[in-house]
Formats: sequence, C-alpha cells, structure tokens
Amino acid sequence: MCRSLFIVLVAAVLLGAVAHRAAGQGQELAADGDQVYVMHCARCHDDTQPRMPTRDALREQSARQIQSAMTSGVMRQFASRLSAAERRAVAEFLSDDPAGTLAPSVPVLPATAFCDADDSAQVDLSAPAWNGWGVDLANRRLQPTESAGLTADDVGGLRLRWAFGFPGVTATGSQATVVAGRVLVGTRNGLVYALDAATGCVRWVHEAPTSVRSAISVGPADEGGFNAYFGDGFASVHAVDLLTGELRWTTTVESHAAAQITGAPALHDGVLFVPVSSLEEVSAADPRYECCTFRGSVVALDAATGQRFWKRFVITESPQPTRRNSAGTQNLGPSGAGVWSAPTLDPARNQLYIATGDAYSDPAAAESDAIMALQMDTGEIHWVTQTTPGDAFTIACVSDNPVARANCPESNGPDVDYGSSPVLISGPGGEDLLLAGQKSGVMYGLRPETGEIVWETRVSDGGLLGGIEWGFAADDTQVYVSISDAMEKAPGEAGGVTALRIEDGELVWHAPPVQDTCGSRPGCHTAQPAAVTLIPGVAFAGSLDGHLRAHSTDTGRVIWDFDTAREFVTVNGVEARGGALNGPGPTIVDGMLYVVSGYDSFGYMPGNVLLAFAVD
Repeated sequence: MCRSLFIVLVAAVLLGAVAHRAAGQGQELAADGDQVYVMHCARCHDDTQPRMPTRDALREQSARQIQSAMTSGVMRQFASRLSAAERRAVAEFLSDDPAGTLAPSVPVLPATAFCDADDSAQVDLSAPAWNGWGVDLANRRLQPTESAGLTADDVGGLRLRWAFGFPGVTATGSQATVVAGRVLVGTRNGLVYALDAATGCVRWVHEAPTSVRSAISVGPADEGGFNAYFGDGFASVHAVDLLTGELRWTTTVESHAAAQITGAPALHDGVLFVPVSSLEEVSAADPRYECCTFRGSVVALDAATGQRFWKRFVITESPQPTRRNSAGTQNLGPSGAGVWSAPTLDPARNQLYIATGDAYSDPAAAESDAIMALQMDTGEIHWVTQTTPGDAFTIACVSDNPVARANCPESNGPDVDYGSSPVLISGPGGEDLLLAGQKSGVMYGLRPETGEIVWETRVSDGGLLGGIEWGFAADDTQVYVSISDAMEKAPGEAGGVTALRIEDGELVWHAPPVQDTCGSRPGCHTAQPAAVTLIPGVAFAGSLDGHLRAHSTDTGRVIWDFDTAREFVTVNGVEARGGALNGPGPTIVDGMLYVVSGYDSFGYMPGNVLLAFAVD
C-alpha cells in the first residue's frame, strides 16, 4: 500500500508495531490516564512482544506525538474505541506531560484571527472554484485560465500574500478546497477550518472526531444552503454547513476497526461516492493478530441525509480461514485492496473509476493493484484491470525478527499499489482514455469502456515509496507526472517531473530533480510524491525538500520556485513553518495559489502552514 513506509517509520520511532485494541466504546476515563493505560494498553506495552516499545520508551515521546499516533497514525485502529478525553489523558500520562497539556477542544485563537465581516453573502457554486480533489469529475487537476485567474506569464510574479498556522500538528492534512471565497482545509488533529480566501481570517472551525486527510467537496443542501463533505480517520463521512461549520449529519461507512477515509468523496447529482482504505497492515505486525479481513470499498451516500444507496466491496469474495501462521494464529483471506484516492466520475457512461491498493493475504486478490470501473447507479463492477498480480504485503514483512514476520504473506510485496486517482480525458484523436499512475513507476493509458491497456510507459523504477504516489495532471495532449522514489534513491537522484504524450505514452520531456537543495537540513529529500497541479502552460510540483516549482509545459523548464521550508509570520498568530511537500498539491482560484506545507512522516521535514500566493 502507498502508506507502508509511513507506518513502518512511525511505528519504529513512536509507538512500535501494535497495541491491544481498546474496549468500551465511549467510556469516559479521562480523569485517570493511568487507569486507561492499565485497562487498554498495558497488555502489549508491559509485555515482551518483539519490536514493542516499553512504558519507559514511550515516556520519551511528547503527549502531542502520542495523541497524534492514536488519532491519525499507527495506533488509530486500536484507540478508535477510546473517547477523545481518554486519548488525551493516556497520552499525557504516558509522556509524563502535565495534565491539561493537550487542549480538550478547538485551540484558542486570538480575536484578530477571526473575520469581522458578516458571512451571509450569496454562494454561487458556478463561480471559479477548486471543489474537491481534482477540480472536475474527471480528476484532471487542470484549472482553466478563466477560473485560475492566472496565466503562464503571470506565474513569475507570484508572491506570498498570507500564511495561516495550524496549531498542534506537524504534518499537513487535506488539500485546500476553494469555494465561494472560502478556503476549506482539514488537519491531522481533526480540525476543519473555513478561512477567507483573500485574507486568511477564520470564518469558523469545526472539530471532527479524528484526523481529516480527505479533500473537501461542497454542494447544495436539500433544505437550503450548502454543505461541505469530508471523510475522517474512523471511516465516517461528515456534512457541515458551509457558512457556519455546524454539523448536518455523520455516517460511518465501514465498521472494520482499521478502516479510514483518505480519498476525497466525489459529489455528483446529490450523491457522494466515498472511497475506503485501511491501516490493517499495521495490525499484522502482531503475530497474535488474525490477519487479515479488511476489504476496500466504495460507498454511495445520499448527500442530503447521509443515508446509504449502495456499498460495493472491491474484493468480491469475503475473507475465509487460510493457514495458521508460525505463532499459531489463524490467517484469513482474501483481503486488502484499499481505495486511497478520490473516485473519478463518468456520468456519460454511468461509470466511476477507482484505483486499488495491494493485498494483505495470499493469494493476492485479482482486484488488488488494479483499476476498476463501477456503475454509478448500482455499484456493480463493470471491469477490473490488474496491473501487478501477486502483490501481497503487510508491515510484518519489513521485520528481521522471525516471530514478528509471522503475518508476512509468502508473496512479500513488492507493495507497489495505487495512491493516485485515475484521470479521464478525451484524447487528441477523439477517443477517451483513462490514465493511471502506479507506485511501480508505470503510467497506463486504458480504454474506459473495457479497461484494455492501450499503452504503458515506465517513468521510474518504482518501489515501496517509489514511482507515482499521490497524483498527476493532464491537459488535452500531455500528462504531467512527478516522481517519488524517496526510499529507493538518495537526495539529488530521486524526484523529477516527466511529461508524456497522451496519445501513445511517448516521452515529451523530463525535468530532473534539482541538485543541492538539501545541504545539511535534517529530513530533507528531493523526491516528489506530492500531486501535480496544472494551469494552461504551467505544471506545479512540490518536493520533499520544501520547494514548490512551476514548470513550463512546453519544455519542463522551471519558471518559478518558492522554498516553503522556513518560518512564517501568520495571520492567526500561530507559530508556523513549512517543511516537506507531500500528498496534496496546490489549488489555484481567482489569481491565488494555495498550498499546505509540512509532512513529518518518514522522518521528513515537519510543518504546519497553509500558504497563499498572488501576483503583486
């Protein structure tokens, strides 16, 4: 899966492979972190399990780090049945930080951070916007000139207009959605902010139950007004009022304890199409865990009420007992194939397209590492094209300890699944193509009617954190791909941006990674896993070295470069700095560009800032 190395490094540095699942949904033990620990955590952290951090080791972490692991990291599955208050209490207890270190709710911001003006202005969804993940149903990540308010000639004049600091996080959350003069963005600590697009002042803050990584989609509400929709780390979908942040409804779309939502819900004609992924690979690091039972899925919800229209598991066969591992624990399969990215919608064909993750069990399901087409009205699977057969992998596979490897499938990877959304485009010859980019380093062009592969082009060697990670962009003739290979190559060798001809996949140009940008900065790397964003003539691509660069689509030449890895004075008075760019790409609306900076997963440069640029 696309997040495997994230899990490995956080597990090693922060909390280790596993902890015992908490019991007692909603039980309030906030006054006594010691008691929460004894009831829900001690079995593993006072035990002698391999690779398990001891109580003393956990004391080296801050309460904020431990809380983050329980809400959005490797411990999310096991802490999901603790209340927010219980998670705060046990994090403070384990870290030896004073009680009250972790804020119980929305952090206090100065009065000057909030907007003065009334927010009852008319909302026009037909006005220029970046709504959801890919700006359109086809997920092309191409903002037309009239909506961008920015041309290739303007880009060199982009200057920082304002910066907003996210309190309490060290990694960016969701990509910025820009609708009706508002910037909507979620964070790893579960706060969703609505900011004024021009100034960055706060209109409202909504506290979700856990981390929000999905981009936010906005649509009209049946009862009047408008809703903002997003998914969270507990596999729940939320609708909040666009103008006030007030919760309209919440629906949990998957009961599996490891399930989460990372891809943006796609909205069309009153229906939300929600992708579901998971962190069950983490659970497999415990030899006692019965691995594995999660199956990726897509769920269609009524946008007005949150009621389910249909749910389709990606793997059609339900998990059954297979073997017993070397620890004597029952294994199950098939499993895996999480859907990490936003669905791509094709109403003309009544189809939606998804890209799936790797398998967790042997034999790897035919639906893993695949591009799939589902009917929009029923969820029926139309076709499946698997591009990497036999890719079964769990975190147990990275251990050198034979006991800890008990839940490693015999296939043992290569873990080169899909993390980016497919892109639907009308080809230069008039025939539509579906583009798909994989961690294997291969870009595919497929026929949307059948899933037949028309062409395939290798842009990198690929690997665990290799190839095409989070997203690419396409205009009418070319597709623009940023390359990661962060774990496979050294700084200065990893990264780069490549343009391919859509018609046949032939190379147009390659812009290699920029050399000598890291120096001695810890956590710096030149890999480029973040999503690409496009306006006519310019492709924007971020890097783990903190740089956001604009490339000419004709030649690949860099025409603008901004290093975000530094401290910023913020409009909300929160101390903030930028860091590695990973995951979300920039969004561009009405002459302004917005990008979140900071991504401390994998040990890369942390950060907690949203930056807004405009032409002077």
